Amino acid sequence: MESASNILYLSGRVASAAEYSHESHGCRFFGFKLETKRLSGTLDVINMIISEPLLRDIDLSLGCYIETHCELRSFNKKTESGNRLIISAFIKEITLSPDEIFENSLSLTGAICKEPTYRKTPLGREICDVMLAINRKYGRSDYLPLIAWGRNARIAETFHTGDIISVLGRVQSREYIKVIDGEEIRKTAYEVSVSSIESAELNDC
Repeated sequence: MESASNILYLSGRVASAAEYSHESHGCRFFGFKLETKRLSGTLDVINMIISEPLLRDIDLSLGCYIETHCELRSFNKKTESGNRLIISAFIKEITLSPDEIFENSLSLTGAICKEPTYRKTPLGREICDVMLAINRKYGRSDYLPLIAWGRNARIAETFHTGDIISVLGRVQSREYIKVIDGEEIRKTAYEVSVSSIESAELNDC
């Protein structure tokens, strides 16, 4: 798949200082948190990854506002309780913003890698979970969890493993409580909230 199958525009407020994350192919990368706001006023706190060359070219001060062009990526982190899927926005371009701009728009095209799970909430709202795989360089793939509601949930339910789909939406964070050894631990999940979903044709998948 081409990189155009994974396009994310994120704007918001820098919520944490950049800290060293990892090194890949001779380049160092750093991570920080970005706050972006929904129309409802709810804040999403997104994991951001930036390369050292881009970081050198910008004053990424805590509380400043930035505009970014990214790819949404995933990484399996090994923990004591098993593998954990980490979702991050990988910055391709970044600029400082003079205004408080909050943008969060995402376009994805990829292959469904497990059967969609359709269900209804206790209040009768339709929901469907989809796991999307998107290939990138060096033989790697990103596995991105999607959540569709209502009409989009009914459409998502009709797809199967291996189907190629295109999705528009936003990346969002969601806090939840997990009980580990009798102790309640607050955790954060990241997912793509789907605004539209449809079948797609790709020459190279």
